Amino acid sequence: MKIALMDSGIGLLAAAVAVRRLRPDADLVLSSAPDSMPWGPRTPEDVTERALAVAEAAAEHRPDALIVACNTASVRALPALRARLEPEVPVIGTVPAIKPAAAGGGPVAIWATPATTGSPYQRGLIREFADGVAVTEVACPGLADAVEHADQTAIDAAIAAAAARTPHDVRAVVLGCTHYELLADRIREAVQQPGLPPLVLHGSAGAVAAQALRRIGESPNMEAPAEGSLTVLLSGHEGALPETALAYEEGRFLRAVSPVR
Repeated sequence: MKIALMDSGIGLLAAAVAVRRLRPDADLVLSSAPDSMPWGPRTPEDVTERALAVAEAAAEHRPDALIVACNTASVRALPALRARLEPEVPVIGTVPAIKPAAAGGGPVAIWATPATTGSPYQRGLIREFADGVAVTEVACPGLADAVEHADQTAIDAAIAAAAARTPHDVRAVVLGCTHYELLADRIREAVQQPGLPPLVLHGSAGAVAAQALRRIGESPNMEAPAEGSLTVLLSGHEGALPETALAYEEGRFLRAVSPVR
């Protein structure tokens, strides 16, 4: 079994780890184009063109499924990706986890890129899944780019700025960009208010990993032999995990448990 994941950069790490934990025997293909990151400020046409190039590089390795581990690419390019690759390769998009966050009753904050915040796409999800729940959209300018470059000073500044715009009474935060999932503990610490119940963070990695297995008729098997390989594609060329990926627990985990092919 082979699962490919794509993103502009290292935002795909959280979903890759989720797949690896569910199926230690799965071969993983991580396809990205860090030289063109971030995709958020680009036009929909530009994002679609770049996403197709990254996806096609992954498809050359004949995966059983492709996870679009990028909110921007899912919003802008998912129909084009499915038209190009399906039915040969099932394509699984990433949707912000607004539904499970709202199920807790709120208040909810959605941290996302400036391009996604306030977008018709996100507003539609809020109307569909969070009707009657107090939801605050929090733009996080510069945070994804800071994560990509492992710029700790810029990460701290962006988190602090977003936390300052997050209402103090929120009970759940939706991580509306896959890069943010690499900072879950730091975001929780910044938003958690003394004396209030523990804050719940909602990412998408676990859900998309499980959906990918369902789409290809496979089930989780955490006891499977840990023999799955790892192929890293950077703008279509095979390489190693970027050094910045190793600044995060997810990147170090993948390097430790996955032999690079």
